Amino acid sequence: MAVERALISVYDKAGVVGFAKRLAALGIEILSTGGTAKLLRESGVKVKDVSEFTGWPEMLGGRVKTLHPKVHGGLLFRRGNADDRKQAAEHGIAGIDLVAVNLYPFEATAAKAGLTAEELIENIDIGGPTMLRSAAKNFESVTVVTDPADYERVAAELEAKRGTSLGTSLETRLALARKVFSTTSRYDGMITTELERLKVGASGHVELGEKQALPERVHVALEKLQGLRYGENPHQAAALYVNAGRAPAGLAAAKQLQGKELSYNNFVDLEAARSLAVEFEKPAAVIIKHNNPCGTAEQDSLREAYLKALACDPVSAFGSVIALNRTVDAATAEEMAKLFVECIVAPGFDAKAKEIFAAKKNLRLLELGPDGWKPEAGLQLKRISGGMLVQEADLGELSNIELRTVTKRVPFADEMATLRFAWKVAKHVKSNAIVFAKDGATLGVGAGQMSRVDSVKLAVMKAQSPLAGSVVASDAFFPFPDGVEEAAKAGATAVIQPGGSVRDADVIAAADRLELAMVFTGMRHFLH
Repeated sequence: MAVERALISVYDKAGVVGFAKRLAALGIEILSTGGTAKLLRESGVKVKDVSEFTGWPEMLGGRVKTLHPKVHGGLLFRRGNADDRKQAAEHGIAGIDLVAVNLYPFEATAAKAGLTAEELIENIDIGGPTMLRSAAKNFESVTVVTDPADYERVAAELEAKRGTSLGTSLETRLALARKVFSTTSRYDGMITTELERLKVGASGHVELGEKQALPERVHVALEKLQGLRYGENPHQAAALYVNAGRAPAGLAAAKQLQGKELSYNNFVDLEAARSLAVEFEKPAAVIIKHNNPCGTAEQDSLREAYLKALACDPVSAFGSVIALNRTVDAATAEEMAKLFVECIVAPGFDAKAKEIFAAKKNLRLLELGPDGWKPEAGLQLKRISGGMLVQEADLGELSNIELRTVTKRVPFADEMATLRFAWKVAKHVKSNAIVFAKDGATLGVGAGQMSRVDSVKLAVMKAQSPLAGSVVASDAFFPFPDGVEEAAKAGATAVIQPGGSVRDADVIAAADRLELAMVFTGMRHFLH
């Protein structure tokens, strides 16, 4: 469809001058508003103000600039429809064939400290989304650009038609229209959520309150980043989606350095490994199998951390996914190369480590930048039939004030340090979770059993090293003394658990009888 006239009105002015110059060089008339028009004129681009085009000035403090029949009629009339062309001619409506518009930065404004209700409201863009929607609806006739990344595509396509009827392909216009409706949908969703912060104060005026932890409406806008090898099973298709309109972040932004295409399960296990590895300040290694840590250690060196994590359950570690919270060096890589591993994620790999791993062609190496090694806040969503469960992320951490010794014996300093380590690991083990640990490393992990005492027995059975002098973490309370008794029988000397059972007194009495130290956290860490 021929392009004779373009309307350019953007908040994000990156690349817009170059784009406008390329349009002008093709003889396309440029309409614009406000700051965009000023910038283009100062850059040597001939511009006609929209107010001159419509015969109406901007008004109401800039709230009304493009909300006019000559603008929306010019966007919406169907070039191939005789009645539309006749009505446009009767009312002096000229076609606007290309629109380049992006929106006020509502999301960034909403995140500002000291924001007022007035600022939030004034940053709700009205004219921009309206023009975008009009142009996108009429994509058969109009080219619409809302992402500066598309300037090159559109300009190059128009330049390729130089000397003929200037225009873009229908395929291009359809793709750009889809992007528009995705953008405006996400934009409206953000506004809906943020307006929940507004309230009418005692003065009778609108005030801005705090964000609700769980809003009345949750709007999720995702776009496909990449296809995956397959889903949980090879007959299931899967893909990785990221938040639309934002740069990929967290694990989704990791750079794959080598290896096969990733699967759905790979990402699930990588996230389980990453989320546990970020709990530790010293060099740490986390070995994940089927979404559970089968070995975790925090030590003075990365190599030592890996070896101690591996020693917990070397059989289960075969075919595992591993996260390390430091750049992988040659000494660590040499040890890891002895084991068959599906994926490794780390902040980086030194040159020698890359060389060592290069011999294992199918091994997937992922490099995750600094921003990916932080606990991730935000809402967690889980689908059920007919609905969605939503909760806050589990970011609960221990403090010295929260821990309460409930037994006659108080934990020794080294026991307390290991109890804290074991508690961090238990948070990431599927419930019912039991973790035996000693000297900054797990010795036995019992996960996902229907009874807590069975989780204790499983952890003891899985342990490859003696459990004498170890400590035990339980993600929820012991409902009966039997779990504590089994742990003591295996050699544990101290226990960390939330407390809160109606039989806490019986459990504490058993611990005292067995000369165990026990601390209550007052915090549960179920993981389902």
